Amino acid sequence: MDKESLPPAKRELLRQMSSANRPKDGDKIAENNRKMSVQEYEMLKEEDAGCLKKYRRRCMQEMHEKLSIGPRFVGVHELDSGDAFLEVIEKEHHSTTVVVHIYKLGIKSCEDLNQCLDCLASEYPTVKFCRINAESSGASERFSDEVLPTLLVYKAGELVGNFLACMQHLNQEFFATDVEAFLNSYGLLPEKELPSLEDEENDVE
Repeated sequence: MDKESLPPAKRELLRQMSSANRPKDGDKIAENNRKMSVQEYEMLKEEDAGCLKKYRRRCMQEMHEKLSIGPRFVGVHELDSGDAFLEVIEKEHHSTTVVVHIYKLGIKSCEDLNQCLDCLASEYPTVKFCRINAESSGASERFSDEVLPTLLVYKAGELVGNFLACMQHLNQEFFATDVEAFLNSYGLLPEKELPSLEDEENDVE
């Protein structure tokens, strides 16, 4: 059949049918646009997930700060007398957990425990970690070398943990995580604080 003799509408239909397998330039552009849209969508999803994670972290931090009433502390406090020892127990905020290490110079396990408490003090700023030399406590006769190191834990003025010769609860070689696990096994430490958003972002960088 002579195409020229066909009506214009039919000629156009035949032309489209003969090129059905060849995408038009407009179709290629539309396809590229669709691909770009999917990529952009994935990027947006990742950004939204990151924003949502930060938002949740911020909410949890704010909630934790509201629940964490009471003072905060830096480092381990050295007590130089029995009076200072009694004062820290009796006058500290009722919500504060006070951990006291009674030690003696020259005993390796006491030195190791002091190092562990230095680490834990930075991770639990709402806990007041203290240490006192047995000879300065005014009760050195009660704290012989056989019962050292000793850990005493107080809350609201009450003794809630009394661990004479606490090495019997630890291995000969121990670390801050071991002391932490030991105290946590008795429920004596509060929940560890979440890292701040700034710290988390710095870790990612």
